[in-house]
Amino acid sequence: MKHTDPFASPGNARNMRLLIAGGRYLILGILAVATLFPLLWMTYSSFKTNQEFAVSVIALPKQIHLENYAHAWKTANIGIYFFNSLFVSIASIIFTVLIGASAAFVLAKFKFRFQKAVSSIFVIGMLIPLQAVLVPLFSLMRGFHLLNTPWSLIMVYTAFGLPLTIFLMESFIASFPDSIMEASIIDGATMGRIFFSIVLPMTRPVIATVAILNFLNNWKEFSFALVFINSEHKKTLPLGLYNFLGAYTTDYAGLMAALVIATVPILIMYLLLQEQVINGMTAGAVKG
Repeated sequence: MKHTDPFASPGNARNMRLLIAGGRYLILGILAVATLFPLLWMTYSSFKTNQEFAVSVIALPKQIHLENYAHAWKTANIGIYFFNSLFVSIASIIFTVLIGASAAFVLAKFKFRFQKAVSSIFVIGMLIPLQAVLVPLFSLMRGFHLLNTPWSLIMVYTAFGLPLTIFLMESFIASFPDSIMEASIIDGATMGRIFFSIVLPMTRPVIATVAILNFLNNWKEFSFALVFINSEHKKTLPLGLYNFLGAYTTDYAGLMAALVIATVPILIMYLLLQEQVINGMTAGAVKG
């Protein structure tokens, strides 16, 4: 007696493929909802009142309250804190990219003693928690008279951003053909000219990637800003958000509005650089 496979027919095989594809889309849809829901909840909650929060945290607002944004701007001093965070984050990214790209270029294209050891030290830097160095850095900044200045944050953010930046850029630059450098040297180009005219333009995808990652970390950083900065007009945005938290009550409506305002620069930066970020993430797997 001849036995037949129930999945051997074209119709059954097609149904099985559709079932598998449907399961994949279902899982991806659930993950997308789980990822986007906090952002959507924060956005529509910024239009509610504190009384509506007391009744239901999840419910939609009964009426749009745009005054929450004006209240958040005033309470959190966002006009000052926003600029402080923007200045500190952008300045630290510039230093991180320039120093990190220079170090990655040397580690990827030059052979010297203890090269692997130096590269490993930078990788180990990604494992150091900021809580472990908070007190030593406070003493160091006090010794250099940098407390209560933006440069204390810029230096710390740059230092903590270098390990990941060097790690990503070193593997990316290592995939560049050596013939490019050799041809430039034959034409009389100096190492500085090669770095700024050839290496940096070719690393734009990974620069966008590290810029997004470092900007996100710097923009939301709270601990160093809380310890290093005391003056009200020098504080960053995360410290301003702390103004909505009281000992007994919390202004949830104003806090949500302030969080939406704080999220806008990150979304804009990602939307402008998303193609470069994707290329930077995938280039290391494609090249080599």
